[in-house]
Amino acid sequence: MGVATDDIIQLETQGEAPYSVNLWTVLVDDDLHVFAGDNYANWVEHIEGNALVRLQSDNLVYALKAERITDPAHFEQFAQAWETKYGNRPRNESVQETYLFRLTKR
Repeated sequence: MGVATDDIIQLETQGEAPYSVNLWTVLVDDDLHVFAGDNYANWVEHIEGNALVRLQSDNLVYALKAERITDPAHFEQFAQAWETKYGNRPRNESVQETYLFRLTKR
């Protein structure tokens, strides 16, 4: 996916109505990841109800599926990739308290 180098993408989730949010992304094991930290944001709640999302970058739209990551080893890979791309590690690195999602093709 060419959007891996983008600093910010737009993610659309499906709640009662479509909801879009701008997010940072990082690539781990060839899959994009989005992170809410420990903020139980609207988009996180929507994904928990419906894992089908759409990602927009430039003028391209990708139909994807979001999966929450709770494995500490996978989270560590994400944290390292986040630091490499953005210059700092996530503030909260507890997989039980944060919301990290892997985005894959449907």
